[in-house]
Amino acid sequence: MKVPPPPLRFFHPARLVATGCGIGLAPVAPGTWGSLAALVPGAALHYWLGPLWLAVAAMIVLALGAIATDRLLASGAEHDPPYVVVDEIGGQWLALVPAFPDPLSIGLAFLLFRLFDVWKPGPIGWVDRNLAGGIGAMLDDALAGVTAALALFVVLWLLP
Repeated sequence: MKVPPPPLRFFHPARLVATGCGIGLAPVAPGTWGSLAALVPGAALHYWLGPLWLAVAAMIVLALGAIATDRLLASGAEHDPPYVVVDEIGGQWLALVPAFPDPLSIGLAFLLFRLFDVWKPGPIGWVDRNLAGGIGAMLDDALAGVTAALALFVVLWLLP
């Protein structure tokens, strides 16, 4: 099934934010591409500013994403369209919070976030199905990011 293109012109700020500067327009797996694109800036923020500021940055991205997504929805977009990847960026950053600045823990944060974002267990799935608008679109990925962060914390604690 072909997804209709996002409303609004390409350089409209709401479209740029929601699509992660166009990353969400990838023809295959836009959510995965959005998560991958979030890794380098997320790891850099973690390394230079620390995990607390990475979490703050994730919250700011998710808040801006909710506003941008609401604007797209008001212009005729469907609920939580696949080209909206700002939620994956914010969620991926939350998943990176307990990571060490090394490729193994960053890769684990990516895999765990994608697992919980696609699987949507428990409250993550409930939020995805029942909350509308930009908040709903952001909150399921925020919960997936927090769940991935908790799982990563446990995995890193268990590793030697």
